[in-house]
Amino acid sequence: MKKDHFAVRADEYDRTDYRLNYVDAMAQSILENVELAPGMKVVDFGAGTGLLSERIAPYVQEILAIDVSPSMIDKLRAKQESFPCRLEIRQMDLCQEPFEEGPVDGIISSMTLHHIEDPVALFRIFYDMLKPEAFLALCDIDTEDGSFHTIDTGVKHYGFEREHIGKWAESAGFVDVKVQDSAVIVKDHGEYPAFLLTAYKS
Repeated sequence: MKKDHFAVRADEYDRTDYRLNYVDAMAQSILENVELAPGMKVVDFGAGTGLLSERIAPYVQEILAIDVSPSMIDKLRAKQESFPCRLEIRQMDLCQEPFEEGPVDGIISSMTLHHIEDPVALFRIFYDMLKPEAFLALCDIDTEDGSFHTIDTGVKHYGFEREHIGKWAESAGFVDVKVQDSAVIVKDHGEYPAFLLTAYKS
């Protein structure tokens, strides 16, 4: 069984001010740069306790929340009845298990990509999950010196270069790829800029 890296954080995850602030900013950047519609079904990849999903839910019909952490999924399930859209939850490793839900209208994600061993391969998985002309809206942190994470949560990358991540999306087949400012994550020991990548299936 894989280690649940977020077990020690699940209880306090939704009560951390800096996290709430940056998720607010990331969600707002998605809402400002992607056209959502009431009939859409979107996937929240690395949904955790549902902080991003909660902020996107009023604008879509259904969210399929995917995460590998049992402890985070438990916290999300406790919120399920209060969601303003239909919420389905899957505990799964999208990098290892096939996505069998059928094509979706969009994929959202925040602060998950840096936990993925092979992000290039993940972009190809994302592409296959989407309907034609569907969107990807992914937020993560810019390259940093390794000081962002203060405990082990299974980090594989100390952020990303924006040029690289854009090229990875294009190599998977995405078009209209844009990488722009999303948020500045303010922690006690520093400030860390984050980006929003938007792209579309051709």
